[in-house]
Amino acid sequence: MATRGEWRVLLQSCGSVRSLKPLHAAVLRRRPSDLPLSAAAASRYAALGRPDLALSLATSLLYPTPPPSSSSSSSDDDHDDPFPWNLLLRALSDAGEHRRALSLYRLMPHLLPDRFTFPPLLKSCARLRDVAEGAALHRHAAALGLHADAFVANSLVAMYGHCGDAGAAREVFDGMRERSVVSWTAMIGALAQSGFRSEALGMFRKMLEERGVRPNRATFLNAMPCVASGEEADELYELIVRQGLDSDLSIRNAMVGMLARCGRTQFARKVFDEISEKDLVSWTSMIEAYRQADMYADALNIFKKMKQLGIPLDAVLVLAIIRACSNSMLASIRHAKFIHGVVIRVSLHKDLMVETGLVDLYVKRGSLVDARKIFDRMKERNLVTWSTMISGYGMHGHGKDALQLFENMKALLVPDHIVFVSVLSACSHAGLVDEGKRCFNSMASEFGLAPRTEHYACMVDILGRAGKLNEAREFIEKMPIKPDSSVWGSLLGACRMYPNAEIAELAANQLFKLDPQNSGRYVLLSNVYTSLGKIEEAHRIRALMRSQGVKKTAGYTVIEVKNKVYKFLVGDERNPQSDLIYRELERLMDRIRRMGYVPNTNFALHDVEEETKEKSLYVHSEKLAVVFGLINSGPGCVIRIHKNLRVCGDCHSATKFISEVTGRDIVVRDSHRFHHFSGGVCSCGDYW
Repeated sequence: MATRGEWRVLLQSCGSVRSLKPLHAAVLRRRPSDLPLSAAAASRYAALGRPDLALSLATSLLYPTPPPSSSSSSSDDDHDDPFPWNLLLRALSDAGEHRRALSLYRLMPHLLPDRFTFPPLLKSCARLRDVAEGAALHRHAAALGLHADAFVANSLVAMYGHCGDAGAAREVFDGMRERSVVSWTAMIGALAQSGFRSEALGMFRKMLEERGVRPNRATFLNAMPCVASGEEADELYELIVRQGLDSDLSIRNAMVGMLARCGRTQFARKVFDEISEKDLVSWTSMIEAYRQADMYADALNIFKKMKQLGIPLDAVLVLAIIRACSNSMLASIRHAKFIHGVVIRVSLHKDLMVETGLVDLYVKRGSLVDARKIFDRMKERNLVTWSTMISGYGMHGHGKDALQLFENMKALLVPDHIVFVSVLSACSHAGLVDEGKRCFNSMASEFGLAPRTEHYACMVDILGRAGKLNEAREFIEKMPIKPDSSVWGSLLGACRMYPNAEIAELAANQLFKLDPQNSGRYVLLSNVYTSLGKIEEAHRIRALMRSQGVKKTAGYTVIEVKNKVYKFLVGDERNPQSDLIYRELERLMDRIRRMGYVPNTNFALHDVEEETKEKSLYVHSEKLAVVFGLINSGPGCVIRIHKNLRVCGDCHSATKFISEVTGRDIVVRDSHRFHHFSGGVCSCGDYW
């Protein structure tokens, strides 16, 4: 008969459940109560992807039946030995069955755990983000005197880090008698995962000063996401090369992301190109790098190259390209259709996150119809999906549709904070004041959700857009939490539509303290003064802006015509068709003036004559882009433009008239929302 050691080798050599089951049956026939062998079998089941069988077997081991003969039974020492139990715990944790691992630990006989018992359990707590369970294990380890063991302590640091409790991780780290590179790496990771990136880099530098401790692959992988400047990136890159780790694939992939985040996109591309055997993470990292740099065209080219090479795509990579195109000003509905087609061809159209990403992509590319088609076809929807569609209706000015969708969602799911931001924002864009108030009040009364600053900002926006400036101010004064820049910004923004010097000054003074480098705040206050005829005050704010070194963000508009993207600045003459554009613009402005258009010179340059102000309005980037689109597209084609700032009030008025006299639909996406112009009317109802 084979010895226990021989049986164990045979069990561990099984490469499939199909081959393991008959061998396990043979073990049960010959050694039915041998705990170590049964534990080894359970461990192998877990490793082969059958944690259910592993757990079933492990549970039966807690209540062993009496052995048929003394020769084949396990000794009492076997049941007191933590080794087989540790083997089971590690197998379940490695298989991702974290709750089952913790359950097994609670069901285990009253044996004394050893230093190998706690690490797999702490790993499970980390994956579950269950800091309470992890802390309980910490207390148990401390009661047994095992908390100071390096193996256990390192696992404790990593667990607290994954759970976002950097303070507890630091306490364990500081209490360690000896710290290896694993200890330092775990502490750096704990700080990074808790959002203390500069502290994590400081810990990394401190580790470099320790004698006998050298950073390894994991150390660099934990440190790289914390790098925030080109100088830090260069420093870390040199260290990686010095340690001979620059050829490691995981390191190179992380370097691509690090360099891109620090503005070194070209260097990131160089590192990417030098990877001889790229994996999916490599390609995804490069697409993410281009997304961060708002280089969506380059991201799309990488994506197309992958397709040409026949590289299999996964959901993570597809989501990266979807986000790159969603967040870019330059991507068009054509790109959305292309990506959607790829998603269907690679059979990822039933992935919940990918489908939700496509809904968001179509919303941001201006097609609510396509977004809703995907939404309606989805077999499963989570809160993010609902929130994305509700937010989409809000962005396009369909507040009532957003509210109806919200009511549909409440019948199926309990809304969270993010959903309420989407609903309140939709109410704001559509002027639904009473509905917005009801939604806001229901957060606490119906769902037990305490409003956050973003919800208060939405309510201020709802009241302010409706002209209820005093009510908005009183609402802020009664807030139970301190208002931040988003709240005061909403109040100041309302003064753009309903000029009120007193309230504008109140909001602006708070914003100058909270957000002093935001040029939009100065410009808004200056425009409020100008609209009220307070020219000297407007000049004073502009002078303050210059003295603070705050530069106004340059406005521009982009348009895609015949698969090519064109960018226009105010008064732009760089386009090859500039002469034609300006001739057509002059004719168009004459036509709409005869229709009743009156230039709003509050949106023109200051310190110039009224006639010059009117002429300066004519050459705003939005008007140039619209005229360019009219010239270069056929009758019936929709003109789609994208402004990087909020659309100019005068351009908004002019575009309504242009849509009427030309009979063309014009869609304008600005930094806040979509405006659909048709027949002289805008979808926002002039409520923006």
